[in-house]
Amino acid sequence: MRYTSVFTNLLNVPGRNQDKAKVIQAYREYAELGCKFILPIATIFETGNHISQNGDGRIRRATAQRFITEVKAAFDGSAPWSPAEIPTEQEILLWLEDFPQRAGENKSSDKPNEGTSLGDLTIIKEFDKCCGRFSMSEIFVWSLDSDLQRCHYRPYLDSKQGAA
Repeated sequence: MRYTSVFTNLLNVPGRNQDKAKVIQAYREYAELGCKFILPIATIFETGNHISQNGDGRIRRATAQRFITEVKAAFDGSAPWSPAEIPTEQEILLWLEDFPQRAGENKSSDKPNEGTSLGDLTIIKEFDKCCGRFSMSEIFVWSLDSDLQRCHYRPYLDSKQGAA
């Protein structure tokens, strides 16, 4: 199984870090370009789930400690990434309204038996929100998931490509 989380690679989560070298190199390049990193709430929860399901207790505990250190640093402003805004109740209710349609549609032509997960939908909705707030900036979802990679906004092209 291929794991697509950039964050699990940056944290070096055992069994979920197959692209660690590539991700670290890309991170360095993005940081040098001055990119701002936003850590989606869905990614925080999904990473915690991956950690809890992985390895023996000592490995899980050590990995969980690295994870907690990085997530707390995001919230206190000392990490190179910031947490996404926590959605309001109204936003969550709107996202939930959209979920059955997105889950029922094929995610992409190369994934005819898979719909958009609720976690991915929340990342897409956060992407849309960022595009609205930072309309003069290039915005993209940095993911190893080819479907989420389509979320890329370039203001100089004046279009959202792959946005929901």
